[in-house]
Amino acid sequence: MPLRMEGLAPLLQVYDMPTSVRFYRDVLGFLLTQHSEPLDADPLNFDWCMMERDGATLMLNTAYEQPDRPPQPDPKRIAAHEDTSLFFGCPDPEQAYQHLQAHGYPADKPKVAPYGMKQLNLKDPDGYGICLQWPADQCP
Repeated sequence: MPLRMEGLAPLLQVYDMPTSVRFYRDVLGFLLTQHSEPLDADPLNFDWCMMERDGATLMLNTAYEQPDRPPQPDPKRIAAHEDTSLFFGCPDPEQAYQHLQAHGYPADKPKVAPYGMKQLNLKDPDGYGICLQWPADQCP
């Protein structure tokens, strides 16, 4: 019998949990579905959470435990995030670009990749790549 699996939930290590949650929730529209206990008065300051949107699941975990968190992110660690990108299906990358602009979030204008996908590329607050894409011949 073949191994049965369903879904995928990548876990990203983040420097500032409240900032990351606000980005994925308020800018990209994810719903916060589970989280560990808040660490202080900020209800978004916890060590781990799960977020979901349109069948996509994403987990965030703090890169540092509370007493060990440095005052600034480690540039070497952030640079390593260049190797990680999340690709989401997005039927209208142009509309997504306008949405990001309206939220004051920087992104490159959508472009068609050589393999026919219209892609909108951006970075999350921790430098992870995000690509919102759809087959160019099916875009409005």
